[in-house]
Amino acid sequence: MRILLTANASYVPPRGGATRSNLIWLDHLARQGHQCRIVSGASGPGAELRHHASIGVLAVEEPARRVLALRRQIQEFRPDWVLVSSEDLGHALLREAHHSAAGRVVYLAHTPQFFPFGPASWNPDAQAARLVAEAAGIVAIGHHMAGYILQALGRPATVIHPPLYGTGPFTHYANFARGRVVMINPSAVKGVSIFVRVAERFPAHEFAVLPGWGTTAEDRRLLERLPNVRFLPPAPDIDDVLAGTRVLLMPSLWYEGFGLIVMENMLRGIPVVASDSGGLKEAKAGTRYVIPVKTIERYQAVFDELGMPKPVVPENDPAPWFAALEELLADRAAYEKESAASRRAALAFVGALDSAAMERYLAELRPAEPAHERTSVESLTPEKRALLLQRLHKRKMVP
Repeated sequence: MRILLTANASYVPPRGGATRSNLIWLDHLARQGHQCRIVSGASGPGAELRHHASIGVLAVEEPARRVLALRRQIQEFRPDWVLVSSEDLGHALLREAHHSAAGRVVYLAHTPQFFPFGPASWNPDAQAARLVAEAAGIVAIGHHMAGYILQALGRPATVIHPPLYGTGPFTHYANFARGRVVMINPSAVKGVSIFVRVAERFPAHEFAVLPGWGTTAEDRRLLERLPNVRFLPPAPDIDDVLAGTRVLLMPSLWYEGFGLIVMENMLRGIPVVASDSGGLKEAKAGTRYVIPVKTIERYQAVFDELGMPKPVVPENDPAPWFAALEELLADRAAYEKESAASRRAALAFVGALDSAAMERYLAELRPAEPAHERTSVESLTPEKRALLLQRLHKRKMVP
């Protein structure tokens, strides 16, 4: 097969879970002899992630030229499938893919804020939503997100979780006696406001942050005033961060698609205290320390220096976070019990992943029929549609 992936995110190096997931899929496809190319955003700072040497990456800085590059690649490469990742806030790549590769588009639904549909969307667009619904396939990395897509769009999504965790063995880094309380990508949407309150409450303990794609100068200033918070440098290998992590905090306040970093910590036996936003409960896989939060519902009509809309952050009670961390930092039995449960759940989840799932899915997929010939979920009666959603929710969330 010839596979063309497109997104506005940087792929040289990749930044964020969506790009890492997509590259893992393409890497497997390339290793199996399939021809793969990427049309993406321009390069930027971030941790290097190696991929198969045969994957050609065309990184284009200007958005309009990126769309033209996608058009030319479709014409010249003649891909069997065009994978459009959700990191396409203006939906221009989605439109071009449907125009130039009609019937051969697969939508990779990672980040709900970037979808053209649904209550979490930053840029809802009825026409673009219709194009997603008319795609040959939609892929989500978790059952929670598949349910969200079905409810908001009326179209089932196929759940394929990226096998990006490696094959192990996974080093057991849990350590009750020492290590840092860590937050990844400290930013308003990820709940830096809660993290700061927690760090202030535990001045005798060492905290650390790994800045990411959402970390602004304002976030840095907020954290720099805390003497017990350390900034970690970009890590080529996530184990470089996890080796010194005692507890991970993920107080996310926006709607999460899954929470890959949660699973990565749990694999190493590191307890995770997370909010209950979106797919984080699924990522926690039935373990403890999932804290209900008031999530972000509105964004200001202004953008930060990273080009992201500034959220209206709701006030959240930090007391449950204080209590959870106090227990994990002071009670060895509680820490070790959560560490063991986390590692056990994560190993079961990762052990059930199939590295060939995306290849098999694309090989069995058929080009989309013209919209007027297709029977969609939207055409079902309300009763049948509700039954389909109920069946999806009843699926076992984790192995």
